[in-house]
This record gives sequence, C-alpha cells and structure tokens, in this order.
Amino acid sequence: MGWLKSLYHWTLLQAEKPRALGVLFAMSFAESSFFPIPPDTLLAPIVLARRAWWWLAATICTVGSVLGGLFGYFIGKFAFDAIGQPLLALLGKTESFDAFEQTFNTFSWQIVFLAGFTPIPYKVFTIASGAFDVALAVFFIASVVSRGGRFFLVAVIVALLGPVAKPLIERYFGWFTLAAGLVVVAGIFAYTALH
Repeated sequence: MGWLKSLYHWTLLQAEKPRALGVLFAMSFAESSFFPIPPDTLLAPIVLARRAWWWLAATICTVGSVLGGLFGYFIGKFAFDAIGQPLLALLGKTESFDAFEQTFNTFSWQIVFLAGFTPIPYKVFTIASGAFDVALAVFFIASVVSRGGRFFLVAVIVALLGPVAKPLIERYFGWFTLAAGLVVVAGIFAYTALH
C-alpha cells in the first residue's frame, strides 16, 4: 500500500498551497464516493495554518462531502452494476457491502448517520443508500448533520488546541466520533420510543 502512503503525504502538502480550500472541496467530494483518504487529513492542517478559517474550511468540507455523497447515492441508484460494484471491488469493500444489506434495510438513516460521522467508510454507505433505495431526503439530512457535525468538530478542536490537536485527532478521533455517533443515534431511538 505504498501508493496510499504517497497519496496521504501529497494530501498533507496541499494544505500549504494557496489553492488548499479548492483541493479540500474536491477531496471531500471524491472521498464520499471513491477517494480512499478522509478529508480530515487536509482539513486539520488547513485550520492549523489559518485558524480564523476554521468555519470556512469546515463549511467547504461539509458541502463537498454532501455533494459527493449525493454522487455516490446516484451511482448506487442508477449505475450500481456498471460503476458501483467495480468501484467497491477496487476499494476492497465488496464483502462489507454484501454483509450488511439486511441491517441496512432496517436501520438506513442510522447507518448513514454513523458512517458520515465516524471513521466507517462513508463511500460504501452512499452507494448502498442508492442501491437499497433509501429515501433521498432521509439520506440528505443524515449526511448534512453527520458530515457537518464531524468536520465542524475537527475544525473547532484544531482551532482551539492548535498543534496539540493533530496527534490527538490522529490517535483518538475515530473512537471519539464512534462513541458520539452512537450516543446521538441511541438518543434519537429513545426519544422516538417515548413519543
């Protein structure tokens, strides 16, 4: 996986360039349907370099990711056999996709939310949402809330903590977002059960 490490280092270098926000948008879009590197890896260094831009960088990252998610959704809905399956095979995610079809049909928005907020590969869920006919409005709302929540959280942590934030995010962010995502989904389940 030497190419993946090279791609990661190339991504980090983009944070220092004037076109960093444009690259962030493109990367966020691509990661939601086919790109293997999460946009947080570029978001954090951009915010670190220009802390006053934290809200702008998080907004650009969210918009790019949600639009990319819609692209993945439409791949799943209209071109799963031609594009979706080969793409999942290329990313090594075919077994993941096949394994959770039944679960996905039962908990569609919850799964999209968790995938959008946590380190779980979001691209699998964008394609799956289209392939399994998740309502577009449900998919869109779950994506906006989860992706926005994740990227604004990263941006705020980096803006507040500065250079200390990067190693903390790299080491613990996956666990933190998974726990936070599960708490939110559990809270929504509890609320709907009581009303």
